[in-house]
Parts: sequence; C-alpha cells; structure tokens
Amino acid sequence: MRHLPLTCLLLCPAIAVACPDWPEPRARVELDSLRLQISNWDRAYHLHGESPVADELYDQSRRQFSERQRCYPQLHIELPPPLQGAAGKLRHPVPHTGLDKAPDEQAVSHWLEGRGDLWVQPKVDGVAVTLIYQDGELRQAISRGDGLAGQDWTANARQVPGIPQRLPGTGRLVLQGELYWRQPGHVQAHDGGQGARGKVAGLMARQSIGEQAQGIGLFVWELPLGPQDMPERLQALRELGFSYSAALTEPVRSIDDVRKWRERWYRSALPFASDGIVIRQGRRASGSTWRAQPASWAIAWKYPYRQALAEVRAVQFKVGRSGRITPLLQLQPVELDDRRIAQVSLGSLRRWEALDIRPGDQVAVALAGLTIPRLQAVVRRSPHRVPVQAPAAGRYHALSCWRSDEGCEEQFLARLAWLGGKQGLKLQGVGPGTWRTLLEAGQLQGLLDWLDLPADQLAALPGIGERSAQQLQQQFETARSRPFRQWIRALGAPQADSLPDERWTELSARTVEDWQRLPNIGPTRARQLQAFFADAEVRGLAEQLRRAGIAGF
Repeated sequence: MRHLPLTCLLLCPAIAVACPDWPEPRARVELDSLRLQISNWDRAYHLHGESPVADELYDQSRRQFSERQRCYPQLHIELPPPLQGAAGKLRHPVPHTGLDKAPDEQAVSHWLEGRGDLWVQPKVDGVAVTLIYQDGELRQAISRGDGLAGQDWTANARQVPGIPQRLPGTGRLVLQGELYWRQPGHVQAHDGGQGARGKVAGLMARQSIGEQAQGIGLFVWELPLGPQDMPERLQALRELGFSYSAALTEPVRSIDDVRKWRERWYRSALPFASDGIVIRQGRRASGSTWRAQPASWAIAWKYPYRQALAEVRAVQFKVGRSGRITPLLQLQPVELDDRRIAQVSLGSLRRWEALDIRPGDQVAVALAGLTIPRLQAVVRRSPHRVPVQAPAAGRYHALSCWRSDEGCEEQFLARLAWLGGKQGLKLQGVGPGTWRTLLEAGQLQGLLDWLDLPADQLAALPGIGERSAQQLQQQFETARSRPFRQWIRALGAPQADSLPDERWTELSARTVEDWQRLPNIGPTRARQLQAFFADAEVRGLAEQLRRAGIAGF
C-alpha cells in the first residue's frame, strides 16, 4: 500500500550503508533528482491512479533517499509526505490508519514480544477504500486519499458487482477494505503483483469504469466502529456476507505460526495478488479514536522482494570467442532471494545502446529461473551522465583476434578457454586463469604458442610452481595426440562435428558451392566455413600444427 507511511520507527535494525563520495554540489543535484522522481511517482499514483513503478522499487527508492539524506544532513533536503496533494473532498467517517513495515523476521519477533490475542491476514495488493452504508444501502465509496479525506468513488463503486449495493441491518455501517483485481489461482511466489494494484487504481479514477468493473473484488479488513474483539468482528463480517474475508484471518501465538502462514499464503493460490501479511492484535481501540498514522496494534511483514534496486557502478564490455560484445553492468551489490548480485548481463551491445545505461543509474534486477540475474528496467537515471566508451562493433567478429594484439585480450583469452575446455581439447586443470597467467607473463603471442613451452620455463613464471609446471607441460603434450576433428572443433570451425572426414588440405580447398552441396549446410553456413578455412590467420595456425606433427594437418 504505497500510500501508507514507510517508517519503521524502532523496528528497523541499524544498517551500515556506505555513503557516496560526492562533493556537496553533486550530492545536492543527486538528492534533488531522487526527490523529484519520488514526488512524481506519488503524484501519478495518488492523483491519477497510475502506477509507473513497482511498489517494492518505490519502497527501496524511498529508503535509498533516507540513507543518502543521512549522509548529507547539512543540505536539509526533505521528501514531501507521500500523500501530499492526495486528499479529496470527502472526509472519512473514520481515518485510515497506516501500517509500519517490519524489515525482517527479527523485527516481527520484537514486535510480538509481550503481545497476545494475535491474528494474521494476507496483505491484499489493492487500493484502500471506505464504504458507507445507511440502513443497508450503499451511500458512499471514498478513496483512501491522505487518510483523512479522499475522492468520491461512489458512482464507479455502484458499477462493481463485487461491492454489495445492499447489506443486512439498519443504521450506519462503515467498512474499510481493499479493492483488488481478481486473479483466480494467483500464486504470489510465482506470479508476482503483475501491476494489479495500479490497474484497479486507474479504473476507479476514471469517470466511468465500464465492463472491467467485473474484474474488481473486495476484501474487507476492518469494521472500525464494530466490536473491539476480533472474534466478534469476524462473526459480524460473516453475517454481512463477507465470509471470505473472515476465513483469511487466522489466530497465531508465536513467530513460528506467523512464519508458517506467511510462507503458506506466499506459495498458495489466492484470488488476488498479495505483497505480504498483516499481523494484528485482536482487541484494538475504537475507530472513533483513530488517526491517519500507523496503528500501534498492527504491523506488515512483506514478502521477499522479487526485484532489487541496484546502482550501476561501471559498464564493462566482454568480447567472446566469436566476437560477440556483451555489456556487463557492475552493480553496488544487492541481496535478492538470499543471493548476492553484483553483476548483470545486458545480452547485446544493441540493447545497451538502446537503454543508454551509465554509472550512477538505478536499475531493477530480478532472478530468471531463481538463479540468473537479469535486468528488468532502468528505474532512474543519474543526473551525472558519465561517458562510457563501448568497443567498436565492427572490429570484432568470428575471425578477429587470433593473436594477443592491443584490444584483443578478451577475445583472445576466450578463444584459448574454448580451445582447452570441454568443447575443445579437454585439457585437465587448464582453465581461463591459467591462460591469463601465461598471457600476462608474455608467453602467448599466438593461439598455439603454448605447444612449445618447456616445463622449466613454465616453472619460472610467477604463480606457477614446479609441480604445476610439470602438470601443465604434460597436458600440453597430451594435446598433440588429440584427433584431427577435435583440433578442428578446438580452433572454432563452424559446425565442426558434421564436417566430412577429410584432412586439412581437402577442407581448406572447398568453395562455398562445395560446402553447400553437403547435407544440412545452407548458404550462410557455407560462407562461414569457406571464410574460416580461407582465413590467413587460421591457415597460419594450421601450418603451425602441421610442423608440430598433429595428425590431419
């Protein structure tokens, strides 16, 4: 519930956050930029029913502002209240209280100490509303607004089948609840929020809601002027027809019980998106005493973040064996699902050029398949745009960097890693680190220079002892006996496993037309094969292997 205060009061543990090394003028620009971004998000959500950023990213952005604000208190830069300007014309008969958010299980345990009569509910991911009935007839629906006054949603509420137009009973009845987007079978752990809250907020803010009103449901979480004890309130909800709301309110006695229900609702099917749980004391003050501020008798414990807000520290470019350029974002490390994420790949140079990500930008990262970090979006751009020099796309390709020339180190090392790896010669104990050591020691100018390195010369290199040198030299000698097809694959020939059983001289003499006559080789692959075997550097490597006595060359 973005409109609720985000304070943790005494519940937040002390977190050591390193302050950025900014001079005051830049710090002022950065803080002002972040403040403006958060204010724009608040305005879009509360005034226009739009949700331009996921709530978890919004929360993290506000926390980031607080952390940086503490680093530069002398600047006196403050965030406006999130609900500033959100008030409507209709006053709530009972103010909407907010919820403090516990940052972790330890904070929840601390809150539970000394408390009894505890209950837990899913924290429905929707928009808060007050419904007022008089003698059983719906009279008003009021948006939460600033907690004291909100917008008149009555006309649209009358079009929503999920909001009862009549209820049993006489006199005045006030309900507080959540309007949510119906999602039968929704499992939060797998499906996430899917923008459900913003969709409902946007619909209710329209002049006319239309047929989409069918998709809105109601979860009643409070009878503010009803019985003060929870069992009596739940019975009143059942009598009013809100049995489902009552059924999703469970008694708990310990942190173990709370954790069990949180995990269960996180991974079980519910008819709505939910972003956590709410723990309540059953007995609470009458609604006539409530204030538009976090209640002392309830607290929220959100589900794990599905996206983390991360700051880009640097943009690097990795050149692979085939010449493909992969941009890598080096991040200020963040935790996501118990994983530490410090780097994310953008996949292609074209994607980085389109996104134009620079150091200092804030990005959202998630886990693909629960393991692989991936970029979700650029959340905010730093006002300080650091120049980033990307490699020239045309310089690197499938036939570039067979030598350790200037600018070729990445692709050259990638070729060596392929050559000695499981796809190539399968050299035991010879990995990327070994090749880098040899390269930095000046022992590798060409791709095959290692073939002639004696053990005593290897042992004299920094980081390689006598025993390691002997093992390396043994593996290098073993490579000489590898079959011809394995050598062709190690050199990186396209479609090496399906090449005809011929020697180097026959393969290198084939034309594009010759290659295309073979099964499963089309025009593109034929041109690639002809170019590989005709390349001057590749021919030089073949000659080097012939002189070394390698079979087939």
